[in-house]
Amino acid sequence: MSFPIERADPSQVEALCAIERKAVQLFRGHPAWPSYAAVSIPPELLHQAIGRGLVWAALDGAGEPVGFVWLDAELADGATGIAEIDVLPEYGRRGIGAALLEHACAWARAAGYRRMDLGTLADVPWNAPFYAKHGFATVDKNDPSFAFARQRDRENGFPDPLRVFMSRPLPPPASGEWTVWPAPAKLNLFLRIVGRRADGYHELQTVFRLLDWGDEVRLRVRDDGLIRRTRDVPGVPESADLVVRAARLLQERAGTPVGADIEVDKRIPMGGGLGGGSSDAATVLVALNQLWQLGLGEDALAELGRQLGADVPVFVRGRSAWAEGIGEQLTPLALPSRHYVVLDPREPVPTAALFQAPELTRNAPRATISSFASGETTENAFAPVVRARHPRVAAALDWLGGFGQARLSGSGGCVFLELRSLERAQAVARQCPAAFTAHVATGVDVSPLHEASARHRGAT
Repeated sequence: MSFPIERADPSQVEALCAIERKAVQLFRGHPAWPSYAAVSIPPELLHQAIGRGLVWAALDGAGEPVGFVWLDAELADGATGIAEIDVLPEYGRRGIGAALLEHACAWARAAGYRRMDLGTLADVPWNAPFYAKHGFATVDKNDPSFAFARQRDRENGFPDPLRVFMSRPLPPPASGEWTVWPAPAKLNLFLRIVGRRADGYHELQTVFRLLDWGDEVRLRVRDDGLIRRTRDVPGVPESADLVVRAARLLQERAGTPVGADIEVDKRIPMGGGLGGGSSDAATVLVALNQLWQLGLGEDALAELGRQLGADVPVFVRGRSAWAEGIGEQLTPLALPSRHYVVLDPREPVPTAALFQAPELTRNAPRATISSFASGETTENAFAPVVRARHPRVAAALDWLGGFGQARLSGSGGCVFLELRSLERAQAVARQCPAAFTAHVATGVDVSPLHEASARHRGAT
């Protein structure tokens, strides 16, 4: 029987936690048992990791999880790590753990990571000896790279003498192999329309906040010059797809004879005001510039992005920013650490119709960065129009508004709540009504795309 491995879904959090609780029973009688018995997976952290695409599950014939692997966020020196890997005891010795491990290593390699790290037990057959069979070697646990993991062990009461640390090098993807790149979502922390230009475009003021959550773009270089989208997108012809247009624009600008296959794993809701399509296009520009070895600078890529859409340059530049003009005049901002509950009411909002709405305020007074920083400027010009025309978005704003100041992002329809505490954000998200979908994300100073670009450069 085969056990396909797929990205874990948030609905599987409880099942994956149950797998871990059952798997840990195998350590009864071992000196580490008291520590394992006292600590279990925090469901909120697992949920967040699933949202970021760092968890995969092995499924049985009925589609139920029988094992899973969870990767750490990026560690030191271009490495990632195994945060957890468990298989139901009754499904042991069927190669599921090995398949999960290899799947995680393959993804990490495609994402530009140079090393996979883990902490384990030396004297348990399915721990260190198992990993040794899969290319992992014991390393000096006094290396500073493992200081955080050892501190976490101490906090959890795990006996240090029982722990060994192991690493496996990950060679860079060869030419023609798939590579993996993030395409982060954004929020508009406020949005004003302050005028209209002679060419019909609206003059905006907004603050773009980049998030640690978003889509994933997979790219594979082709020698024949073709640009291909390998997955159909309902309602979007290939020639109109922004990622295909971005690749072809870059190809034309550089005059390169090579091409690319493109796949997008969508997590950002379409028509949600979170910049999904623009971010995907920016990722294609930045990544293919690197994969095709074109050497174009950030300004050149941002200008190409502007030709594709007003939001694309902020994703190319990879910094949260104050924006004016049609959104392309960017001033990087250092924003305080905040967490966000992002609510998807599952009602796409067409931006063009909102810009044409007669009731839209188009002549608001100009805001300043200081008025935004003081908390005075938080409104979104589209919010009244969206509320009146899209009842599901209005309902989402009302529900989320019960926990604080709920705001619309961009032209909607996703809404969000800003919070100082990750735990509070997760607590609000857990109460999300079934009619909506909640995501928890954290604002970032540097785009995950720029971090991935640096990883890929280091890997090669």
